[in-house]
Amino acid sequence: MLRVNHKGQALVEYILIVAIISVITIAIVSYFGGYLKDSMTKTSCSLVNQEYVPGDKPGEGSCQDKTE
Repeated sequence: MLRVNHKGQALVEYILIVAIISVITIAIVSYFGGYLKDSMTKTSCSLVNQEYVPGDKPGEGSCQDKTE
Protein backbone atom coordinates (compact mmCIF):
# COMPACT_ATOMS: atom_id res chain seq x y z
CA MET A 1 0.00 0.00 0.00
CA LEU A 2 1.13 3.48 -0.82
CA ARG A 3 0.78 6.08 1.92
CA VAL A 4 0.04 9.60 0.75
CA ASN A 5 1.07 12.62 2.81
CA HIS A 6 -1.52 15.43 2.60
CA LYS A 7 0.24 17.90 4.93
CA GLY A 8 1.85 19.75 2.04
CA GLN A 9 -1.49 20.14 0.31
CA ALA A 10 -2.99 22.00 3.29
CA LEU A 11 0.01 24.33 3.41
CA VAL A 12 -0.39 25.19 -0.27
CA GLU A 13 -4.08 25.93 0.27
CA TYR A 14 -3.30 28.28 3.16
CA ILE A 15 -0.66 30.05 1.08
CA LEU A 16 -3.16 30.51 -1.77
CA ILE A 17 -5.75 31.96 0.62
CA VAL A 18 -3.20 34.42 2.05
CA ALA A 19 -2.10 35.39 -1.47
CA ILE A 20 -5.68 36.04 -2.61
CA ILE A 21 -6.40 38.15 0.47
CA SER A 22 -3.18 40.11 -0.12
CA VAL A 23 -4.04 40.82 -3.75
CA ILE A 24 -7.55 41.98 -2.81
CA THR A 25 -6.17 44.23 -0.04
CA ILE A 26 -3.61 45.79 -2.38
CA ALA A 27 -6.31 46.43 -4.99
CA ILE A 28 -8.59 48.12 -2.44
CA VAL A 29 -5.80 50.32 -1.09
CA SER A 30 -4.76 51.25 -4.64
CA TYR A 31 -8.33 52.16 -5.57
CA PHE A 32 -9.12 54.14 -2.40
CA GLY A 33 -5.55 55.34 -1.72
CA GLY A 34 -6.22 59.00 -2.46
CA TYR A 35 -9.20 59.08 -0.13
CA LEU A 36 -7.21 57.39 2.61
CA LYS A 37 -4.40 59.90 2.17
CA ASP A 38 -6.89 62.79 2.38
CA SER A 39 -8.38 61.48 5.61
CA MET A 40 -4.91 61.15 7.15
CA THR A 41 -4.02 64.67 5.99
CA LYS A 42 -7.24 66.07 7.49
CA THR A 43 -6.40 64.43 10.80
CA SER A 44 -2.82 65.71 10.82
CA CYS A 45 -4.00 69.24 9.94
CA SER A 46 -6.28 69.32 12.96
CA LEU A 47 -3.47 68.05 15.19
CA VAL A 48 -1.08 70.85 14.20
CA ASN A 49 -3.84 73.51 14.27
CA GLN A 50 -3.87 74.11 10.52
CA GLU A 51 -6.62 74.18 7.94
CA TYR A 52 -7.17 71.40 5.40
CA VAL A 53 -7.32 72.58 1.79
CA PRO A 54 -8.68 69.98 -0.66
CA GLY A 55 -6.84 69.38 -3.91
CA ASP A 56 -8.17 68.87 -7.43
CA LYS A 57 -7.95 65.07 -7.16
CA PRO A 58 -8.22 62.69 -4.21
CA GLY A 59 -4.93 62.57 -2.35
CA GLU A 60 -3.78 66.07 -3.32
CA GLY A 61 -5.09 67.92 -0.26
CA SER A 62 -2.71 69.83 1.97
CA CYS A 63 -2.45 71.75 5.24
CA GLN A 64 -2.15 75.54 5.36
CA ASP A 65 -1.95 78.02 8.18
CA LYS A 66 -5.35 79.20 9.35
CA THR A 67 -6.37 82.65 8.21
CA GLU A 68 -8.15 84.39 11.02
